Amino acid sequence: MIPLRDANPVRRTPIVTIAIIAACVVVFAYSLGLDSTSGSASGNGFIERYGLVPGRLTAAIESGRGLGEQLLTILTSMFLHGSLLHIGGNMLYLWIFGDNVEDRLGHFGYLVFYLASGATAALGQVAVSAGSTIPMIGASGAIAGVMGAYFVLYPHSRVLTVVFLLFFMDMIEIPAIFFLGIWFVKELFSGVGSLGAQSLNGGVAVWAHVVGFAVGALCGLFWRVREPPQRTWV
Repeated sequence: MIPLRDANPVRRTPIVTIAIIAACVVVFAYSLGLDSTSGSASGNGFIERYGLVPGRLTAAIESGRGLGEQLLTILTSMFLHGSLLHIGGNMLYLWIFGDNVEDRLGHFGYLVFYLASGATAALGQVAVSAGSTIPMIGASGAIAGVMGAYFVLYPHSRVLTVVFLLFFMDMIEIPAIFFLGIWFVKELFSGVGSLGAQSLNGGVAVWAHVVGFAVGALCGLFWRVREPPQRTWV
């Protein structure tokens, strides 16, 4: 399933969401520029330096040496992406679900929530793959937090989705609670299946997705209790 848009208008321009997307695109373009001008070694070095390497962070925590530098990579890794498909998918999900969460929290509150969700999600993946030497990159942990909050705050909003059925393709509107619920269950099963697997040191950081979504959903529940429900226009 590929989401195209949601039927949930906002009251104000999502400037933080737009700024995050712009920053990710600029960083991705810069990394591509390094590859084209200086060779793939420079691009890989850029990822190695600013990506989050669980093994390095774990070692820094245990020794106390270089801890500040490794903690900083939790932030910088959120703006790195490895391919056009990687950044395209992440930014699509952020654009669809981020604007409404930003509208609900306000610009500053949303920025704090986004970064905190991404950091918590990254640490969740580090806890599972503490010895990995593969850099973790991408905004998907933070975006999973946004999706978790949307899941709780706007469960009845409808998401226009491309659905593939064997050789056929169709576009249908799916309630957000089903679209995001299916996404979370799929990621949870993938995460459970990866436990103890040989591929734990590489591939998709599914536990970052699971933890990020759970954190976002818990925050969404807190906001729903504190604030009266808002009308969702469909």
